[in-house]
Amino acid sequence: HFPVVWNVQNHNVRNIFERASLWGPLKELWDTVEGAVWRRQPESVHLLDLQLKKHKPNFLSLYKNPPKSAEQREKVRKASTEGIAIQGQQGSRLLPEQLLTEAFILSDLFDIGELAALELLLAGENQQPHFPGLSRGLVAVLLYWDGKLCVANSLRSLIQSRHGKTFTLELSGELVALTTRFTDELMSQGLTRRLLTLVSEINVTREFERLQKERGLGNEKHRKEVSDLIKECRQALADCLFAWTCQSPLGKDDTLALVAHLETVTVEADGSLDSVNLALVMALLYCLDVSFLEQGTEDREDLLQALPLLTEKQYVSAVHSRLVDGRPWKLPGLQAVCRLAWALALHALSQLPQGSALAEFTEADEALADQALLGGVFLFMTEGMLGCEGFTHDEFYTRRLHSLITDFLALMPMKVKQLRNRADEDARLVHMSLQMGSEPPSSLRKDLDHLMILIGEFYSKDPFGLELALEFWCHTESLQHTSLQGSYLGMAMQRPPHKQVVLSKFVRQMGDLLPPTLYIPYLRMLKGLANGPQCAHYCFSLLKTNGAPHGDNMQVTGSPVSWEHFFHSLMLYHENLRRDLPNADATHYRLPPIRGITQRELDGLTSFLQLLCTIITWSENARLALCEHPQWTPAVVMLGLLQCSVQPVLKGELLLCLAAFGKSPEIAASLWQSLEYTQILQTVRAPGQKQAAGIEVELNEIESSCEEYPLTRAFCQLISTLVESALPVNLGAGLRAPGFQPYLTFLRDAVFLPFPTRAYRRAAEKWEVADAVLEVFHKLLRDYEPQPSDFVQETVELQGEQVLAHKPPGHSLMFHLLNDSPTLTLCLSLLEEGVRQLDTYSLFPGKKQLESAVLHCLCLLDLALQKEVVFMDLLRESQASLIVSPLEQLLQGVSAQSRRADHIVNIARYLYHSSSNPEAAFQSAKILQRIARYPNIQNRLLGDFTHDQTVSDKLMAGFVECLDNEGAEEGLEKGDDSEPAKKEARIRHETQIHILNLLITSLELKTPNLALYLLGYEVKKPINSTNLQDAGVLGCPRSCLHAILSLLQRGSERRSGPVLTSQAPHLAELCYQVIYQLCVCSDTSGPTMRYLRTSQDFLFTHLQHLPFILPGDEISALSQMSWLMKTAAIELRVTSLNRQRSHTQRLLNLLLDDQPPDGETGMEESRSVSGFLHFDTVSKVRRKLLSVLDAINFSQDVPELLQLDFFERTQIEQVIANCEHVNEHGHTVCNVKLLHRVLVAEVNALQGMAAIGQRPLLMEEVNSILQQVVERNRVRRSLSAKRHALQSWRGLVETLLTACPADLIPADDRQIIIRDLLLDLHDKVLSEDSAGELMPIVAGAVFTLTAHLSQSVLSEQQQGAGLEGGSSSGFASIANSALHLILRKLLDFILCTGGGFQRLRAHLYGALLYYLQIAQKPEEPDTLQQAGKSMWERLTAPEDGFSKLQRENLAIIESYGTALMEVVCRDACDGHEIGRMLALAVLDRILSIDRQSQWLLYVCNSGYLRVLVESLRQDDTALQTLLSPQPPLLKPLYIYESKMALLTRVAKTGQGAVELLRCGLVGQLVECQVFDMVPDSDSHRVFGQRDPSGFIPSPLDRYRQILLPALRLFQVILTSTTTHHQQGATQVLQWLIVHADTIQGLLRCQELSMGALQELSLLTGIISKTALPGALEGQDVNSAALPEFQGHISRFQRQCLSLLGRLAGSERERLLKQAEIAAPGDPAERREEMEVAMQQVCANIMEYCQTLLLQSSAQAQFSICLFSPSVNEPASRDGHTDLALPSALYSRVPSLGLVLFLLKNSAADFFRFHQSHRQALGKLQSLEQLPPEELKELCAALVSGTGGVEKISSVQRSLLAKRRLVQLINNRAKLLALCSYVIETCLFVMWRHLEYYLLYCTPTDPKDSLMPGASAYRSRLTDDSFGRALGLSRVSQQDLEQLQSDMGAGFGEALQRKLLEVEGLYSQVRSRYTFIQALVRRIRGLLLTYFRNT
Repeated sequence: HFPVVWNVQNHNVRNIFERASLWGPLKELWDTVEGAVWRRQPESVHLLDLQLKKHKPNFLSLYKNPPKSAEQREKVRKASTEGIAIQGQQGSRLLPEQLLTEAFILSDLFDIGELAALELLLAGENQQPHFPGLSRGLVAVLLYWDGKLCVANSLRSLIQSRHGKTFTLELSGELVALTTRFTDELMSQGLTRRLLTLVSEINVTREFERLQKERGLGNEKHRKEVSDLIKECRQALADCLFAWTCQSPLGKDDTLALVAHLETVTVEADGSLDSVNLALVMALLYCLDVSFLEQGTEDREDLLQALPLLTEKQYVSAVHSRLVDGRPWKLPGLQAVCRLAWALALHALSQLPQGSALAEFTEADEALADQALLGGVFLFMTEGMLGCEGFTHDEFYTRRLHSLITDFLALMPMKVKQLRNRADEDARLVHMSLQMGSEPPSSLRKDLDHLMILIGEFYSKDPFGLELALEFWCHTESLQHTSLQGSYLGMAMQRPPHKQVVLSKFVRQMGDLLPPTLYIPYLRMLKGLANGPQCAHYCFSLLKTNGAPHGDNMQVTGSPVSWEHFFHSLMLYHENLRRDLPNADATHYRLPPIRGITQRELDGLTSFLQLLCTIITWSENARLALCEHPQWTPAVVMLGLLQCSVQPVLKGELLLCLAAFGKSPEIAASLWQSLEYTQILQTVRAPGQKQAAGIEVELNEIESSCEEYPLTRAFCQLISTLVESALPVNLGAGLRAPGFQPYLTFLRDAVFLPFPTRAYRRAAEKWEVADAVLEVFHKLLRDYEPQPSDFVQETVELQGEQVLAHKPPGHSLMFHLLNDSPTLTLCLSLLEEGVRQLDTYSLFPGKKQLESAVLHCLCLLDLALQKEVVFMDLLRESQASLIVSPLEQLLQGVSAQSRRADHIVNIARYLYHSSSNPEAAFQSAKILQRIARYPNIQNRLLGDFTHDQTVSDKLMAGFVECLDNEGAEEGLEKGDDSEPAKKEARIRHETQIHILNLLITSLELKTPNLALYLLGYEVKKPINSTNLQDAGVLGCPRSCLHAILSLLQRGSERRSGPVLTSQAPHLAELCYQVIYQLCVCSDTSGPTMRYLRTSQDFLFTHLQHLPFILPGDEISALSQMSWLMKTAAIELRVTSLNRQRSHTQRLLNLLLDDQPPDGETGMEESRSVSGFLHFDTVSKVRRKLLSVLDAINFSQDVPELLQLDFFERTQIEQVIANCEHVNEHGHTVCNVKLLHRVLVAEVNALQGMAAIGQRPLLMEEVNSILQQVVERNRVRRSLSAKRHALQSWRGLVETLLTACPADLIPADDRQIIIRDLLLDLHDKVLSEDSAGELMPIVAGAVFTLTAHLSQSVLSEQQQGAGLEGGSSSGFASIANSALHLILRKLLDFILCTGGGFQRLRAHLYGALLYYLQIAQKPEEPDTLQQAGKSMWERLTAPEDGFSKLQRENLAIIESYGTALMEVVCRDACDGHEIGRMLALAVLDRILSIDRQSQWLLYVCNSGYLRVLVESLRQDDTALQTLLSPQPPLLKPLYIYESKMALLTRVAKTGQGAVELLRCGLVGQLVECQVFDMVPDSDSHRVFGQRDPSGFIPSPLDRYRQILLPALRLFQVILTSTTTHHQQGATQVLQWLIVHADTIQGLLRCQELSMGALQELSLLTGIISKTALPGALEGQDVNSAALPEFQGHISRFQRQCLSLLGRLAGSERERLLKQAEIAAPGDPAERREEMEVAMQQVCANIMEYCQTLLLQSSAQAQFSICLFSPSVNEPASRDGHTDLALPSALYSRVPSLGLVLFLLKNSAADFFRFHQSHRQALGKLQSLEQLPPEELKELCAALVSGTGGVEKISSVQRSLLAKRRLVQLINNRAKLLALCSYVIETCLFVMWRHLEYYLLYCTPTDPKDSLMPGASAYRSRLTDDSFGRALGLSRVSQQDLEQLQSDMGAGFGEALQRKLLEVEGLYSQVRSRYTFIQALVRRIRGLLLTYFRNT
């Protein structure tokens, strides 16, 4: 059929143009009829009824066009000025003048109304993209005739659906009743006359003349399409009548009208009827048919009633008189056929009881039959009817003719006898005239000859495989002898029907005493009757029994028609002719032989050989029986005859017979040897022989001069058959180098290469030769697998010398195809010639053979491309000296004919002819797909394809046509090619698959590529500038993208969803993949997504139909969904980025809604309500996302283990593993064919009798192994598809939650959705049979979902924190119960992963951490008011939501007991780094909430804590490598940090800290050397070595990341192990002393950066708690080392004091300024951190001082002095600190002035911080009222980048501002605490010093030497004043006075007031004690007392 693929895409366009009354509605009508009758769609009867009512006028006035009218003409004429109203559009539309002119032309051309013509033209314009290269007018012509065809086809289908006497379509009764009623009405209105009139009127030539005149014909293709449409219209109309008569009889008038029409019919040029008239003849034959009455079906009586032959006497009378009437018809033969049919009908009627009334007519049957015979009835049936091409297209033609022939033989035996008698008589006359040498008489009638030839011709064609000839053979064939025994046996078998007995008798009797003139016709008849497997067997038996003499007359030889006779004759011919065999060198070889075979003998032999050929082709038994017959030896005799001098035609027949014998492999092997032995093709040249002999000579000398090549063609066919059966390797061994090579060389060099240049008498024979030889090449290459041995040059010994061995023929062919050889050139020029001929669209002789030859050429190229990779790899490895080029490069060569590089273009042009040549298009697509893999060729291809615009359009049209094809069908297995239609549908489908794979492969390569051109993108400009349009818009041609979309859109508007997904699942999957690839590629994404969104609404339409459920093909369904979901994820991301909110919202609603989509109005309200009430309402539906998840089945059936009896399982598994490869989809699968070869080779290699006996069992086991492997492959594919689908699902979910604007899904909905997704995922993955392979993806999804849940809950709380403190119902929108359920499932999942899957558990730990984060209380502002609450108030406060959830979480976790603990602890200690870090974090988190310390106990008692502690030593070396300048992997650092964090967490409880010390934690850290490897400061290093991304920290930062966790850990241990536990402090002191050099270096640090300050704040904190004078007492310290230790301690003290000088002194301001300059990004935050660190260091040092003072003595007079008695405050000189002391005496001792200075500064800072704290609190309380500028300023501290703040939504902005304010408030609160502590310690230190200096210190004589002498020092401080070593030996009276006066001035009223205010503001709120007040009072008292004393 002409490809009618015009489906309309745009629905509004549909309304306008499809209403073209002459096409659109008619197309719709045909769709409905086809759907109802042929596709049997549900609900089709109702639709059909509507359509039939609507179109009844069309059927009643069949093919009548709407009439012209002046009114219409005027209306159309004004359309260009006034406009015209178009259906489906508002207002009127102006049409161009040109269009109207064309409409008038069209109106006149087809004589149709002007408006109809205009509609048709507009429809043509709309459909133009489907017809590239045609104008709208030409398309309108096609549409006009297509509309007509639709009506005719609809009518035909309606008539065929009727219930009747010949066939049934098995449709529903309702439908049949409807169509019968409708068609009966049409028939009563004169349908027959109308049909006959139309058949006569419509004439292709006449129509073409009219079209030609009006330029209504386009290119060749258009002409062919128009002529095909017109022919099909006529055919369909004639078929309507034929179908009617098949089912129901015609009335009298209608029958006579049909007869009248047939009287005028003529034949075609070749003497046959055309197919239209044949249909009408057959219609009449069915009218006159009564044979159906014999069948005795159940409705026979009804049929009898309806038969006018029996019920209407006038009918019989009228028909009879019309047929008996002597008027000659135009075709006497046709008249004879009708008369014979009528005679047989009359005869049949006479046998019926009702026939007695018609006696007057029935008696004339004999006379009528005689008249028919006189009219040459059998000859006309052979030539006129069987010769018609359309005869074989209809099964019911064949059946009717069969009944006609068999009825004649069965019903008129006397006539047959007469014919035989006349033939015998004629034979005698001929014999006599031959004897007398005169001409035979001219009046001889050859009716019997013609009858036999008719039977032979008729039965030799059996396209439907009916094997009707079986009726001529009786099952009792072997019981011919009517002896008693025979008849008795005959009775035992079922008696055959009478007709069959008569027919078989006819066959046998005709062969008895056969006259010579009937010999050939009889053989031809037998040949026809032997056509079929059973028939051939019967015929074989007949010829066998004929030969045996039987009865009494034993000496009589058998019949001439017998095997005996035939083979005997052949042997005699051979005997005679062999004597004439000429000498090979003799010159008379070419002279005619002396005793030849006459022409008649030749014809007889040919006929018998053809009969033999038919029998042995069909029957294998006959083949073997004849071949193994000891006397006849047919093969030997035939090969002998071939050596004799016989005509080439006979030799050809002999070779064809041998080819038929060669079908059996066992015969083929011996045939090869005989063929080689007889040297039919000379493969061994005798020494001294001058010239060649054998078939080569015949070809070159005889056949070439005769210009006919029967022998060559037959030889090719013989080789083709033998090659298929067996290809012996050692052919010709001993005489020549063994192998097939000489035959291949002959076929290539003597047959194939010269074939184009030879002369041919019959033009078609040229292509027959090419086809025959290419078929052999194709088979050889198809069966060739390159082996390493093919590339090794082997030699064989031949008569004592070494000659080169031949390679396999496939190797030789490959070599020729991979070189620029004549073979390849000829193949390519053949392809060029083929496409050139096809482009003419005309019939020419040999067209079929040319197409077949072209197909073989394409297959050869495809096979070469397929095998070249292995071939070239093996060649490279073998290092042989062959040179080959890849075929894909050779195909880019220049063609000799066109002088252009257009070979690939020629191959691609076959796609354009896919409608007429589907197989060539299929191979072409396959080749292009193979070539497209090579990136270097893509660019060239693109250039070749787009170089010439007309060719380019044709190629595009070809690809589109192949994709558009509606005849394609999936799911047909390759073996199911019994019906040509099914095979074609399968091939068309596979072509589509190859084209899509080609697009997919190309899209993966760099742009521009072939796929982009085919899909309609710009390839000459930037691709992203493409503007995709619907086909036809802005001249946009129809591209492959349009074709793919229309394939996918078919049926998408219906409820059942896109048809393609279920009808052709694999095709749909590839279509979705192409679209995904276009969306994912950055170049094509923009244009594609825009087009799909605006023109097609593609994604929404298709996502609606998810999930796709295909019971038979789960894998394809999953893949389709995967690609679709991936595309949807991209769409969501893109629309979110572009802020196309409505698009995003629409898709989100589709995927997430759980409300049925109908109630659109109440949607919003019900939503908010369901969010408020936490239960599911009844009306809910399953969310689309969840139903897609349901469609992925997590369970996977795994094939059982192999049960083997013979093979070794491990070896077999090894072999299977060796046969595995990764296919194009990335799945690892086993190559089943390769495995089969390996296993069969293994079985064949077994030797010995036992092996042979067990071979069947072995093969059975091989089979079971292969089945197992196929199943394994399926399982792998299935798992892979599930993985892919699950990944896509996960991608879509993550995109939904991450990329889409958060406000599109309200927080409450979001949490409920995440809950549903999480619970469903867990349920599926935790089910018993879920596949482990899917777990990792699920774990990843669980992680993301939990993260989003946590985020959502936290953000909801932040927004609603002010409203609900802790609501009792639920923690957030999601109820606590749901959270608990999620936690339980998560823990179950962790436990079910068992020992393996550690990487998977990493995801789950991450999820668990996110989950536990939900119950973590957010940071709250420290308002400094908390302390006001009493302890009782705090204890009795109600539990808030966080604590409650945390408590419940812990209960759930503890319910899992030690199993969970074990898993987490094991993962924390060992395995993958990320897994370990997350496991450590989980432990940390659980320990932090575990109030009962269950987990801590487990960790301590099970030994995991010790393992962790001891692993620190192993980390040491890894950490050392981290400090090298080149940044290595940072994994060890992260693991170390995680461990230290966990240990710190453990140390936070006293019990844990003690346990850590017991495990030797500090000892492990003491031994770590990494702490001593301080890198250089960054500023001195070259900048270039830094990591530019800033991700990898500098070496110094890395060092700090190692040191700081250790220091923090020590600090926590010191805090947790209370002062009673001295061992902790001592151990830490040991660590300090061991690393003393490093620590002193750090304390001396020059650059006080932020990092340095952090180090110092921690270090000073540790030193203040450990480096105390009494620390070493009571410890078992070596006495020798004691002084050294004490030296270290005193050094720590000195350094701490000097550090205080630097930080409290004026360096402090400089540091803060420096901090602001260094970090321009966030100076405020940086400054705050610096302030805290500095305050912390000061606080630590002051605490140290206080501790030292307190420890030295409880009373002031025995206390040590740390500060000198001077009150000079530090002054700044050029930024260098100078504690200007009065004399060098105190140069190394800080003065008391420093403490005073620190006190003043701290007091000042306190008020500054307090002010700032109050302001921030105020802002936080009135956050809503803050101006936007201030909000932005607050956010800027937390958002990086300048434009960051602008993009944030207002809600986010206020949340960030709130977070920043809380941060600020808490920072200030911390600073206030530190300041007040520093103030208190400063006051204490000052008081102790002043008390000593002013009350107890005795001044020295100033005349003594100033420098402190050692002896004096010792004498003065004999007590254990450890600290006086600071060099304070002498204090003069003057110093003390100065101290008093300075101190009095410094510690004035103002300062005192300030200090008391601090206490009032801060300290009293914290505690009841008034410490500051007391100290101020004391200091004031001291100063006054001293003043008075002095």
